[in-house]
Amino acid sequence: MQTEYNTLGQPVGPSLVDWQPRLQPPYCLLPGKYCRLEPLDETHAEQLHAANSLDAEGRSWTYLPYGPFASFDEYRLWLCEKVQGKSAQLYAIVDLQSEKAVGVAGYLRPDPANGVIEIGHLNFSPLLQQTRAATEALYLLMANVFALGYRRCEWKCNDLNEASRRAALRLGFTFEGVFRQLLVVKGRNRDTAWFSIIDGEWPALNKAFLHWLDAANFDEQGRQKQALSQLAADARSEVQSAL
Repeated sequence: MQTEYNTLGQPVGPSLVDWQPRLQPPYCLLPGKYCRLEPLDETHAEQLHAANSLDAEGRSWTYLPYGPFASFDEYRLWLCEKVQGKSAQLYAIVDLQSEKAVGVAGYLRPDPANGVIEIGHLNFSPLLQQTRAATEALYLLMANVFALGYRRCEWKCNDLNEASRRAALRLGFTFEGVFRQLLVVKGRNRDTAWFSIIDGEWPALNKAFLHWLDAANFDEQGRQKQALSQLAADARSEVQSAL
């Protein structure tokens, strides 16, 4: 990208003369081939609690600021409070084979003026983990972000959460650094790792996702033929070569 200079000879960022603030993502159903994302509400509580209960050790809650929950009533109360709050736009991830809600994901801190939004509040039950539906759910959120004209999609996680860090890289996010002592979560320090995808990278990454999600990428036993991590890495290399 060519460097631009102001009248004082100082380097400045590229001009965005046509930029207009984006719209808040509409809170609506996002359909896919393996799952659909439905705006989260109390009707999903029973199925989600049952799916989460399969995680007997509570591993999926370790790095979240809430949970595990001792009872269904406790979980339902949390869900209702979260849905009524305005800090996040949460979705239930419904598996199309079982027609049951098996996970939660959503948008955090939307910034339409600058075209920035974060994907977070990821809670994937054992029924969703390591499935095509899990990957597609995140793809649907990202594709929606860039279809709305946003410039940047963020992923943040506890720096100690190796699974989340690996997931971000597999999905094509670029690691940007660690914000030290950013939060206090469940009485413990949290250093936060930051990742992002920007709009110029998305067309190549979108092709990688569509290739991986295609049924032709899986054999009769459901095993992938090409890994998304490699497809995403190739997409990032394609973008860098074009700069």
